[in-house]
Amino acid sequence: MLAKIAFIGTGGTIASIGTDQFDLLDYNASQQRLDAAALIERIAIQGTIADISPVNFRQIDSTAITSGDWADLADLCCQLADDSSLCGIVIGHGTASLEETAWVLSLVLDLKIPVILTGSMRPLTGISTDAHANLAAAIRVAIAPTTGPGVFVVINDEIHDPKTVTKTHTLRLGAFQSPWAAPIGYVDGTEVRFRQVSKRRNETFARDLLREMPRVDISYSHVGADGCAIQSFVAASAKGIVSAGFGPGMATPAETAALHDAVNAGVIVVQSSRTGAGLVVDTAHHQSLGIIAGGDINPQKARILLSLCLAAGYSHGDIAEVFHSL
Repeated sequence: MLAKIAFIGTGGTIASIGTDQFDLLDYNASQQRLDAAALIERIAIQGTIADISPVNFRQIDSTAITSGDWADLADLCCQLADDSSLCGIVIGHGTASLEETAWVLSLVLDLKIPVILTGSMRPLTGISTDAHANLAAAIRVAIAPTTGPGVFVVINDEIHDPKTVTKTHTLRLGAFQSPWAAPIGYVDGTEVRFRQVSKRRNETFARDLLREMPRVDISYSHVGADGCAIQSFVAASAKGIVSAGFGPGMATPAETAALHDAVNAGVIVVQSSRTGAGLVVDTAHHQSLGIIAGGDINPQKARILLSLCLAAGYSHGDIAEVFHSL
């Protein structure tokens, strides 16, 4: 008997239909996306690796996903996990925000089965599409006895931790990488091999908080940045600001002054880095200004974590400890 998994379709490139096989760039113009059942049928994967239960969610571009969608998706995963015959859940997702959805789910789900997110860099109808291979690999990881509970990203025959994975190229099939951390495992044909165990999160947030996430903005540092964007975020009632700073985590002097003013106005400020990898230095200067060091997660994931902390009512000290413990 084949293992049983649920496949949730959310749209994205993996479900997109282009005008022809050479339409690899502007396929979204057609606005044609297959739902979960149609995608499984099109790929003809039902009954070959697993017994797949298609579950339709929303057929949207992943740039349009909201925190409300995240909440609904998390609730759906929990409902599906109540089925004791289910070995795992696979989610087909657009690559634009796949890493953020994976990170969110890793922070709010505590299930006994694995949840695997996958997508494709080329549309389903594109020449040499990676949709088929990525979906097959994700299913293999979902049913592998070595996988265990947790949230994983599986793409291009690699298994990644949601904390470290990020999209590093607009087009290439190997766009998803874990800079300086590397994949935690690989899918080679029918074999699923883990080289390290994905660490469980120290913090698990209530799913309902996804419906109450306050405004948190990201300020991107560049030469000559004057802090105007930061002032605008404060004026727009942001409860938190993530500074995507230079190198080890530093903004311009004008931005730093604006961030200090934001802290004095009651806004929680987290310093991240625009480099995409590496630990942000928790400097004595930032500590004196009340700016929290963002650890080694990228700005877009720091924004999510900060927003969840704020929704949970965490204090400044609590939030600093969460980022420090990552």
